[in-house]
Amino acid sequence: MQIDDPAVIAEARAVFDRYETAIAENDAATLDACFWEDARTVRFGITEILYGIDAIRAFRASVARYAPRAIRRVHITTFGRDTACTHLEYQRTDSGLIGRETKIMARIPEQGWRVVSAHVSLLAGHDPGRQAKA
Repeated sequence: MQIDDPAVIAEARAVFDRYETAIAENDAATLDACFWEDARTVRFGITEILYGIDAIRAFRASVARYAPRAIRRVHITTFGRDTACTHLEYQRTDSGLIGRETKIMARIPEQGWRVVSAHVSLLAGHDPGRQAKA
């Protein structure tokens, strides 16, 4: 298995970027299209626990808009040609809160790259002005 094939990283990054654009535009159709159309898909959000594409779609339909955010760091690792993990560290520009988002993606037959699992969280009690010691 080749880890971090540059071509596969580029494919995963394209899905990542498409998702980020859709978040900024509150484009629910594109956000939904990034996820695996399956009852086994999971998304744990800041305020929700969603099992299955139907629950994810219902949640998306309920969101009026997403808090604006600025990307701080993106880390992508790929395993072979068909599996990728993306990790995003971002800062909400309205509150300064730091968020983290992890997506596991797989190349699904007849669907292409899809998010099969996602987890979003905010750092509780984080002081955005304070830097962690290395």
